Amino acid sequence: MSGKVLNAIDLFAGVGGLSLGFEMAGAKILMANEYDESIATSYVKNRPDNNMIIKDITKLDIKSTFANIKDSVDIVIGGPPCQGFSQKGQRKTINDPRNFLFKYYFNVVDFIRPKYFVMENVPNLLTAENGYFKKEITEMFSSIGYTINSDVLNASDFGVPQNRRRAFIIGKLGAEKVVFPQKKTKKTTAWEAISDLAFLNSGEGAFEQNYRNGSQSEYQKLLRSDSEKLFNHVATSHSDIAIKRMAMVPEGGGRNDLPKEELTKSIYSGTWGRIVKDDVAVTITTRFDTPSSGRFTHPFLNRAITVREAARLQSFPDNFVFYGTKTSQMKQVGNAVPPLLAKAVAEAIIKDNAGE
Repeated sequence: MSGKVLNAIDLFAGVGGLSLGFEMAGAKILMANEYDESIATSYVKNRPDNNMIIKDITKLDIKSTFANIKDSVDIVIGGPPCQGFSQKGQRKTINDPRNFLFKYYFNVVDFIRPKYFVMENVPNLLTAENGYFKKEITEMFSSIGYTINSDVLNASDFGVPQNRRRAFIIGKLGAEKVVFPQKKTKKTTAWEAISDLAFLNSGEGAFEQNYRNGSQSEYQKLLRSDSEKLFNHVATSHSDIAIKRMAMVPEGGGRNDLPKEELTKSIYSGTWGRIVKDDVAVTITTRFDTPSSGRFTHPFLNRAITVREAARLQSFPDNFVFYGTKTSQMKQVGNAVPPLLAKAVAEAIIKDNAGE
């Protein structure tokens, strides 16, 4: 089976970070599902095949939706929201109403019975309630024949220039576990990711523009390799007071460099902080255009990072274009699984399937 292309379906697909990583590894995405139309639109526009079902998964009839491809699916991937386990002081189980979307993921796996499944989520998934939630998930999938392996992976260990920790649960039909991918020894820094992008000031940039500089790192060469134009590189128009505050923060600095009268009441870690050039970036969130939301200010320019800079820090290639409103684009980037992290997980499964 070593030459077989593995077929996958992606549930709760978002803009498609998991899908893209699996495609990079050589898998084929037969079908995807995302309920947010603005996000699903970007997923579709970035792929030649329109295999997206834009619908609330709770409204899908699982049997009729997946019957035609059931026997062709090797892997089910996705990150179903699981909020119930995070509440402290009260034991929450898989039956918590807030976890009902997880049940739909399980029901799809139960119906299709693929050889593998991959579930991605917040690290707390594996540790909440002294591991009770993880144990419950393991028992559920074990009851239908899967052996589970789980771990928390940091994207920075797999070539992504970002400190982003995510839980992965990989299931395999039968009694054997899939071995997780090995970490890379070299980290990619934030500056290796974005140094070639045009030095825009607040409010500058355009949805589509020409590159002004050549590639300055191997990482940039990789992400630029299939793109002739630069997209989504538009700087936020900041207020005069925000620009004034950013100008007070030196390279590598943050809120501690601001005088008391300029401090805001932001609760975010790293608020007003600049991205550190020679280190990996902090976790990219959906509010990376707001300097008070975290360490999202450009290393030395007085503006927050652009959608394209955030996409670079998430390891999206430059030919992956984000569409819709700015708010939607930030949600697409900030909530995505970094493609290079997804690729590493996919390669571990492909290696397992080949019996290596």
